[in-house]
Amino acid sequence: MPHALPPGSLPVERDCVLLHLSDPHFGTEQAPVVEALVRWVHAQAADAVVVSGDITQRATRAQFAAARAFLQRLDAPRVLVIPGNHDIPLFDLGSRLLAPYRRYQAALGDDLEPTLDLPHCLVLGARTTRRWRHSDGEISPAQIERIARRLADAGPAQLRVVMVHQPVAVTRPEDHENLLHGREAALARWAEAGVDLVLGGHIHLPFAVPLPQAGGAWAVQAGTAVSSRVRSGAPNSVNLLRWPGPGDDGRRCCTLERWNFDARLDAFALALTDTLELPARG
Repeated sequence: MPHALPPGSLPVERDCVLLHLSDPHFGTEQAPVVEALVRWVHAQAADAVVVSGDITQRATRAQFAAARAFLQRLDAPRVLVIPGNHDIPLFDLGSRLLAPYRRYQAALGDDLEPTLDLPHCLVLGARTTRRWRHSDGEISPAQIERIARRLADAGPAQLRVVMVHQPVAVTRPEDHENLLHGREAALARWAEAGVDLVLGGHIHLPFAVPLPQAGGAWAVQAGTAVSSRVRSGAPNSVNLLRWPGPGDDGRRCCTLERWNFDARLDAFALALTDTLELPARG
């Protein structure tokens, strides 16, 4: 994956901009939406693109090749990707049991839990897929502790972000069964360590909700970026996060923009802007 700029090269006097994409499900991608998203990403001058899983529909080599080509076309200075449950072969049981991530890693790199460490932003990817689970996700005690220790070591100016695939919070009763297993322990421990945002995907429904059990951090979900597998009332969409760093008064706020694909415009258009009040840090 492209990493054109070395860690630490981001000037600290400007906002950190993250583009959060999820669930492109290559194999079900819509060509006009793909082209519109490439144009949109090129226009944003973001510091990184982060993708919270389900890169493919059925984890085939051809689908991973198409996904890799798409991510390369974004020409982003940094791209962080984690696998989703669709990125493990479903019908090829031999591959699923013996080498579930072989095709993913051949196309997108060996690191299943990548890290982005910039002066104003720390993003920690967590692999929540399991070969013995068809759709559900899981976070282990060892993963929870590893991430917590890294969060606790973050600098005072850094936005502290964890990226998972399955959601840690939902807004509709029908999505409750999709909640990440182990989330309660994870959120409690990560709150102690100072987490600000937990990014996710999986349910193709974009929203942001506060997490009282995580000290006032936020769950930020992304919709499906380019797939035809959209939910009713939730078109293809992506998130843009702007983090200016702490204010002189200690106030910490992050701006969330949701951009939806508008077929009439053949482009992604701004649909929502929200200010997320983040936990105070000592």
